[in-house]
Amino acid sequence: MTERGNIAGKPKKPKKRGRLKTTKFGDAARNILGGEMLSMGTFKFFPFLVYIAFLAFIYIANNYYAESKIRNINNLRKELKEINFEYITTKSKLEDLSKQSKLSKKLEKTGLSESTEPVKTIRIKNDKGSSD
Repeated sequence: MTERGNIAGKPKKPKKRGRLKTTKFGDAARNILGGEMLSMGTFKFFPFLVYIAFLAFIYIANNYYAESKIRNINNLRKELKEINFEYITTKSKLEDLSKQSKLSKKLEKTGLSESTEPVKTIRIKNDKGSSD
């Protein structure tokens, strides 16, 4: 065995501990998040950051607006269901009260009674010869 325990007899190469490649975006992000951009005194990204902040504000405001509209729609749907149920209940009560048997019972107290004779139709003939 040779030095460092290599079986083949070749010495191991030391690993390079160099710096990783950085991109422009990575440098920019590090400068912004680390605060180096503000300490350097250059504000070349400042308009872009203001634009991003404005878009974020618009996005959040739009989200709140949409949620409030959804809540309003849900409340209106609940109210519509309640009004629909009330309409159906009132309609059924009216149909029950307007039945002939119910009306005749109520009118008996006032002295009016239901007619037992069938309805008679009166027809008048014109002597003038019109076809009416």
